[in-house]
Amino acid sequence: MARTREFDTEAAVSRAMELFWTRGYEATSVRDLTGHLGIGQGSLYAAFGDKDGLYRAALEHYRTTLAADALRSLDEGVDARSAIRTMLVERVRIAVEHGGRGCLAVNAACERLPEDPATRRTVRDMQEASQDALAEVLREAAERGEISTGRDPGTLAAFLVTFLNGLLVSAKITQDVRALEPLVDVALAVLD
Repeated sequence: MARTREFDTEAAVSRAMELFWTRGYEATSVRDLTGHLGIGQGSLYAAFGDKDGLYRAALEHYRTTLAADALRSLDEGVDARSAIRTMLVERVRIAVEHGGRGCLAVNAACERLPEDPATRRTVRDMQEASQDALAEVLREAAERGEISTGRDPGTLAAFLVTFLNGLLVSAKITQDVRALEPLVDVALAVLD
């Protein structure tokens, strides 16, 4: 008779996400994971298949929580420029926290690509969602006359996501939001 799982898989994925985010995939062993999660190796394998399965679950958790929250924050701004600025600065702040661990998605791309197609799909999906959300905000802002209509909103959105990726890598080097924040203002100048 099979034993029932005696741990909360959602909590385990969230805790694993934090560990992968801090240490990276390669530097996190199965032993590190089982110790951090307080579960046995057999339980980890039964629930997630292997370390890769848990890593994919952690990336997906990041996508549906923190990355999704960042996109929802775009709807809360008074105007497009301030909403985008707030979102970018907040992402940098999160990346700088905890000793400059960066962004889990950007870290995954830097560490796992091009060899890991599952990670590529997850990171690509996050980037596409960010570009789509930004493009919609920019389209609406152009219609309201808040920003220049001289550039394609999709291209501007792709630029901002690319800029953000670079900024998040820089946040691992320069762990000071105040030093990085002026760069956001320079990037936003493309909206003029």
